[in-house]
Amino acid sequence: MLLDEEHIRREKHKARRLRATKWWRRRCAIGRCYYCGRRVPPKELTMDHVIPISRGGLSVKENLVPACKECNNKKKYLLPIEWEEYLCRIRSGNPEKEESS
Repeated sequence: MLLDEEHIRREKHKARRLRATKWWRRRCAIGRCYYCGRRVPPKELTMDHVIPISRGGLSVKENLVPACKECNNKKKYLLPIEWEEYLCRIRSGNPEKEESS
């Protein structure tokens, strides 16, 4: 899916507005990363789009989760199924994506 810069700009702006809401502060107050479950000080949690904006995701409450910086940086633009596959490879000791023959 090819997204135009205007869509990406608009969704990032929506995310910035949502980050300033009580809803987001309550989500972060729990102090737990959505992905790894690790306890993190609420101010250190980042906002992550489960389905990334670059992959067609929207800045809506259903698509936004608190994530530690480490998970957010590793997840990048991955879709949920791709993130799960990555985690399975990490657990199996093979973090590099296997090439198809």
